[in-house]
Amino acid sequence: MKRDMELCRKILFAIEEQVDNVVVYDLEIEGYTKDQVAYHCNILHEAGLISAYEGSYSEDELDMFAVGALTWAGCDYLDKIRDDTIWNKTKEVIKKNSLTWTVDVISNIASAFVTAAAEGAVKAILNQ
Repeated sequence: MKRDMELCRKILFAIEEQVDNVVVYDLEIEGYTKDQVAYHCNILHEAGLISAYEGSYSEDELDMFAVGALTWAGCDYLDKIRDDTIWNKTKEVIKKNSLTWTVDVISNIASAFVTAAAEGAVKAILNQ
């Protein structure tokens, strides 16, 4: 299955909203299958962005899966890509420059936009 960073972002939002110190079973994301969501939850766990992932299988088919809360790194990453404008600008830069869709690349580009916005806000305050 190919990694879908849009789905990863949606999963992080859903986990942030739904998980409170317990796991969520069979997290649903509209427009995606259970297998797609489970796979992406698993790789988000492997990337250290969510605290837990456990899948249960029978006869080589996914029965159910559970996911834990966002990790500190997951919260930081989501905060960088939370704003739709920053997310869309980040995607544009990646596509325009034929960069790879990795968490690190996305995080670095989004951080640059967040930093630029913060610097602009500080300058605006100082010039008042």
